[in-house]
Amino acid sequence: MSVTTGLFYVFSAVLLFAAFRVITARNPVHAALFLVLTFFQAAMVWMLLKAEFLSITLVLVYVGAVMVLFLFVVMMMDINVENLRIGFWKHFPLAALVGVIIALEMAAVLMGGFRVVDDPQAANAAAVVGVSNTKELGKLLYTQYLLPLEVAAAILLVAVIAAIALTLRTRKDSKYVSPGDQVRVMSRDRMTVVKMAATQAAQAPEAGESQAETKV
Repeated sequence: MSVTTGLFYVFSAVLLFAAFRVITARNPVHAALFLVLTFFQAAMVWMLLKAEFLSITLVLVYVGAVMVLFLFVVMMMDINVENLRIGFWKHFPLAALVGVIIALEMAAVLMGGFRVVDDPQAANAAAVVGVSNTKELGKLLYTQYLLPLEVAAAILLVAVIAAIALTLRTRKDSKYVSPGDQVRVMSRDRMTVVKMAATQAAQAPEAGESQAETKV
């Protein structure tokens, strides 16, 4: 076994463990952190495949931007995890069946794609030296796949707007102060002088009470 194969198995094992913990962690913040670990391991697998651009993009975009935004949304919305877990085991058999079907389909596609083909032309094309995969990916992305890229950008924009709309809703347990009112406030508005009656003198205790205190 080579070093590359060993690293692939290590990264894959950690990736599968982190992905399993994403759906089983009780705390949503912990689940998001496990998802960050999953993205990092996937980036390492991309790096082993010599797709440096995709690996760095996965870390910068998903870990550096999307997951930070997701953590802020989870913390600000104060999600009740117990209500989300109601009926989990009831729907678990159907979800497990769908997951197994998807896994089998992916295995069938991947096993068919990794077959070795004895084609001299394909071997010569794969052995081209001096071609930047980042440059070729950019050309392909902004020419042939320009429309799907714009559709994905529009979907992400709608998701960001929806997240902002959800977090800016009015909450009864929060005290909101307008920044404009704070800027326009005057000194006379900060302090109010209240006029109160003068303090009355304390009344002298009665004779019976004073004698009882003396005896004690």
